Amino acid sequence: MDQPSGRSFMQVLCEKYSPENFPYRRGPGMGVHVPVTPQGSPMKDRLNLPSVLVLNSCGITCAGEETEIAAFCAHVSELDLSDNKLEDWHEVSKIVSNVPQLEFLNLSSNPLNLSVLERTCAGSFSGVRKLVLNNSKASWETVHTILQELPALEELFLCLNDYETVSCPSICCHSLKLLHITDNNLQDWTEIRKLGAMFPSLDTLVLANNHLNAIEEPDDSLARLFPNLRSISLHKSGLQSWEDIDKLNSFPKLEEVRLLGIPLLQPYTTEERRKLVIARLPSVSKLNGSVVTDDEREDSERFFIRYYVAVPQEEVPFRYHELITKYGKLEPLAEVDLRPQSSAKVEVHFNDQVEEMSIRLDQTVAELKKQLKSLVQLPPSGMLLYHLDHEAPFGPEEMKYSSRALHSFGIRDGDKIYVESKTK
Repeated sequence: MDQPSGRSFMQVLCEKYSPENFPYRRGPGMGVHVPVTPQGSPMKDRLNLPSVLVLNSCGITCAGEETEIAAFCAHVSELDLSDNKLEDWHEVSKIVSNVPQLEFLNLSSNPLNLSVLERTCAGSFSGVRKLVLNNSKASWETVHTILQELPALEELFLCLNDYETVSCPSICCHSLKLLHITDNNLQDWTEIRKLGAMFPSLDTLVLANNHLNAIEEPDDSLARLFPNLRSISLHKSGLQSWEDIDKLNSFPKLEEVRLLGIPLLQPYTTEERRKLVIARLPSVSKLNGSVVTDDEREDSERFFIRYYVAVPQEEVPFRYHELITKYGKLEPLAEVDLRPQSSAKVEVHFNDQVEEMSIRLDQTVAELKKQLKSLVQLPPSGMLLYHLDHEAPFGPEEMKYSSRALHSFGIRDGDKIYVESKTK
């Protein structure tokens, strides 16, 4: 059921966290008590407020009484206001300025593009370290204002904002470590390089679900643009060349890469994709969320050599020659069929008779006895079976258990099955 429009932050707070709706204490500052004023307060006497407030999808349009916000939210450190109806930055400022311990703020899916963020309003966010503006359609001018007024900002989320270009501010932001800018329309590398100029301390860059088609930058310039980048996600980008993958080696601190769903890798098998990428990125220790072990790296590098061993020299990547120096030239592996044998040709011995026959190895001892019934003229209950491995130094092994599968005896072509009568 839709919430009515025009509700205040304080109204929703009182309703959600009243003792009737939220009876449990969950951390410091619980049960904040505010005496009723002579004029009469619309609040409950006591609210059970956690330090993390989740007020998403509540139809909030305004702040409400600021003194009440200050009285109840002094201990709050995280605030989720996503998917509300906040369109005025002044109202957001009234809330945030009265939450002095706030470090995390989620304003996703609020129509804040309908107003201008002034620097005086942005100043109330100064203590925020993590800010989420997904699907807010926040302009780059708004982002620049935030960057100027939030000196402690470490993580910024700008997903689903329909960005086709990036606008650089006059000054760069040295505090930002993580940027999520997924599901936009950034296609040209000239726009991505602006992010490096804006955020020189960036540790993690998540560019998933953009349409970046190439990394067009000299190697030495890449190192200067992203000198501290440790993790990058290019999931579902438009990269189509191995040269683009090789360029990731230019980021001096890169350890983690996500590359699923790119056109370049579509023609390859799952095994080929992972091994060929690992072999090309010697410094990457985590690929697509999975740790690259030392054994996997060596296996991938050897696979890489064998993959390109028959390719014309002019088409061999430079990494191939580096790995040849490390391992030497490797011959292609012999193809070995490791599938279990499904049948075997054996000799069946009964009294003085010997009969060569093919038996299915997925059947049980009881089923084999039924198969032999007409040959040896004995009922299955009257048979004793023995298996003799023609290469083993031991004697025959009795096939005791009726439900045991034949393949568990290791039966192979040329082995012998001896049949004896129980009455013998």
